[in-house]
Amino acid sequence: WDETHFGKMGSYYINRTFFFDVHPPLGKMLIGLAGYLSGYDGTFPFQKPGDRYEQHNYIGMRGVRLYRIFCAFLGSCLVPFAYLTVLELSKSLPAALLTACILIFDTGCITLSQYILLDPILMFFLMGAVLSMVKCNSCADRPFSASWWFWLSLTGVNLAGAIGVKFVGLFVVLLVGLNTVYDLWDLLGNLSLSLVMFGKHLLARVLCLIVLPLALYTATFAVHFTVLNKSGPGDGFFSSAFQSQLIGNNLHNVSIPE
Repeated sequence: WDETHFGKMGSYYINRTFFFDVHPPLGKMLIGLAGYLSGYDGTFPFQKPGDRYEQHNYIGMRGVRLYRIFCAFLGSCLVPFAYLTVLELSKSLPAALLTACILIFDTGCITLSQYILLDPILMFFLMGAVLSMVKCNSCADRPFSASWWFWLSLTGVNLAGAIGVKFVGLFVVLLVGLNTVYDLWDLLGNLSLSLVMFGKHLLARVLCLIVLPLALYTATFAVHFTVLNKSGPGDGFFSSAFQSQLIGNNLHNVSIPE
């Protein structure tokens, strides 16, 4: 059922048809982009679960073949992400290998990663954020270095990605936020650190973990409303003034009073 739901929304992006959904747009935009780049033309109706795709090129969105994948590729990235995270935290190769094996042989992870769903995309950004946070923590002894800035910025990018796919991504924001508060509290208690340097640490985290994710999250909606410029099933959720901007709507180009 979910593949029918999100596959249809991927088609909406390819056809530039406006729709409304409870989830933020990033995951569905990425699904549509994967389908578009792999040759899918957005004509499959996605009416009910179990319909055969027949001649429609769905491979790029679902990822059944290794050379044309998206959801399956993101799902497979969870294994190295988990391996690197545990290795960084524990410094134990057996622990990291055990973690990777647990995910490799997890039936749920394998199943979710082979359909057109938001879940593998969400998990990719969630685990990416955790890995980036852990790697940034490992650079604490050399703050403001290139690697420190890279991992801190990448953490912010992954936070934006997680929230941009589903609002449940806010939980990883909470995790990174608590870790950041702990780091700043530890720095504030360091009497050898000047207040100016502490201010730089605070500013860096505000820029990379608040401003950058918010900017990227907002940008996904800008792209969403720019791409979906044709009338569709989501028109009725918005004002008459907004509907007048959609091609094919009964109110298109009609002057709407403020």
